[in-house]
Amino acid sequence: MRRRLTLLVAATMCLALLAFVVPLALLLRTVAQDRATTTAGADAQSLVPLVGTADPVSLRTSVEHMAADSRAPLTVFLADGSVLGTRAPRTSAVRLAALAGVSRTVERPDGREIVVAVLGRPDGTAVIRAFVPAAELTRGVARAWLVLAGLGVALLLLGLLVADRLSRALVSPITELSTVSHRLARADLTARARPDGPPELREVAGALNHLADRIQELLREEREQVADLSHRLRAPLTSLRLEAESLAGPDAARIGARVDAMERAVTGLISQARHRREPDAHAVCEATSAVRERVAFWTVLAEDTGRAVTLDITADGTASGTAGGTASGTAGGTADGTAGGTLPVGVPSDELAAAVDALLGNVFAHTPDGTAFSVTLAPRAGGGAVLTVADDGPGLSTDLVQRGASLGGSTGLGLDIARRVARSSGGRMDLSTGPDGGARVTLELGPPASPTVLP
Repeated sequence: MRRRLTLLVAATMCLALLAFVVPLALLLRTVAQDRATTTAGADAQSLVPLVGTADPVSLRTSVEHMAADSRAPLTVFLADGSVLGTRAPRTSAVRLAALAGVSRTVERPDGREIVVAVLGRPDGTAVIRAFVPAAELTRGVARAWLVLAGLGVALLLLGLLVADRLSRALVSPITELSTVSHRLARADLTARARPDGPPELREVAGALNHLADRIQELLREEREQVADLSHRLRAPLTSLRLEAESLAGPDAARIGARVDAMERAVTGLISQARHRREPDAHAVCEATSAVRERVAFWTVLAEDTGRAVTLDITADGTASGTAGGTASGTAGGTADGTAGGTLPVGVPSDELAAAVDALLGNVFAHTPDGTAFSVTLAPRAGGGAVLTVADDGPGLSTDLVQRGASLGGSTGLGLDIARRVARSSGGRMDLSTGPDGGARVTLELGPPASPTVLP
């Protein structure tokens, strides 16, 4: 916009300068020609009384003197054929003036000729001729045109400078509005526009600030609603805890531990809903420990449902261990290997844990009991890690791909949670079918944005 405004002002000024400079240049040339012609004509007219009354000797002396001082060649043609002053041929204009006794100005290719007929001499009509060369007609015109052109260029540059300043004053508030809108689009709800510039732009800035305030208010209300809904889970958790305390033996401890984990998750959900956390560009966690911990948590449920669990973690190119074993006559397992290295990824540990829980939860929700599954974690080319969850079930339903849609009676948000975690780190999620027909979900997790020392 700034460039276009400057070009518009430049075009307007060029047209205005052309409309002003061209006629003025032509006027200067005309004035210069008229000035030279008037000067030559005045010199010729000053000789008229002398030519009409002076004797030949005095006349010759006077004409020679005036011709020497005149800019234009000055010549007197007498009726007896004598030529006084500057030597010049008898032109057709001189002969016509001598015959008809008329004075006139004649345009010629090489200049302008002025002839004045002097009547009353005893020997006949004399003719005074003043000739203005073309160079004399245009004397000083070129310099005047250069001055005029320089003045026009200076005015144009001054106009462009003023236009640039004005366009900058107009464009700067628009650029600031664009910057604020982009910050709001990146979820930076603290961004506000400074009302500046013309009244229309100040009104737009005020409307944008009001919109940002309204968005903050709506998000605050929605977070409180989510927190309230999450808080409702505390009642059934409390009831479940009381029932677990009434039990005896190892089952009571196991169920109590799960209730504690669920309560911690609900508390974290309430805290996250009420206190929005800005995206951390330097988020980092160690993927091997996070994945190992969540697989160990789900392995207990896998034992209860008769599922075989295989955990394969490779860090820094070294196989770190597998999960295997038997439980109740079927394959189960626990992750008991030790990490052969670290795999830092650019996501917070709680979000990575949520993604693993979502993928493993889908396995338990959408495959029958006894279906084996495997979890593989390996380095990613260029940094980061690749997490793969595969099962031996009937395959992945297309309904699971759409957010909020599910035929299994769930919320339909699991895969979308995992997808968002992968994208937040600069990676992606792929859905495919395994060699044996089961579902295969691959998460590519990008590396941290900057080198960070892992805790």
